[in-house]
Amino acid sequence: MATVDNLPRAHAAAQLWPVNPTTGRFSPSETPQGPLIGTTNHARYAAFVNLVESVDSRRAVAMYRGLYPLFQGAHEGLGFPGRHFNDRLVDVIDHLLATPEPTEPLTVQLVDVKGSVPSLRPWVRYEFADPELETRSAGQKLLLRIGLEHQRRLKATLAEVRSLVTQRTSGGS
Repeated sequence: MATVDNLPRAHAAAQLWPVNPTTGRFSPSETPQGPLIGTTNHARYAAFVNLVESVDSRRAVAMYRGLYPLFQGAHEGLGFPGRHFNDRLVDVIDHLLATPEPTEPLTVQLVDVKGSVPSLRPWVRYEFADPELETRSAGQKLLLRIGLEHQRRLKATLAEVRSLVTQRTSGGS
């Protein structure tokens, strides 16, 4: 619930994700143009993308429909009484599908940290050099970081799930 709700926001805490964060650390490729998000970083997401694609979307949506009362109850428990979780899910999928597909490698920059205490985790201090990309939501930034091929593959699965979730069933839901 919280992950779906947080993806279109500025921050989506990894400890609330239903999957473990990707292994390894972000490591940009150094180029004359500056640090880029390169193929080495994109490769870190291959296992996750393969996992998502291995799930039968029809069966997953059928399970989702069967468990929907629990999802709805949890959604209301998060502070959204009277609002349908399914509507939020579709809105979030639409938001993720609207993520731009850059044609060039994305440049990043290391955020300067002021003070006398050295940063023990510099890999978490990178942001997109393009201010428009940096203002994107947590979910869209994630789709941008994983690389265009992975982004397109996940978007195809998201589009399929959206189509299935929004289909009317014989029961009228």
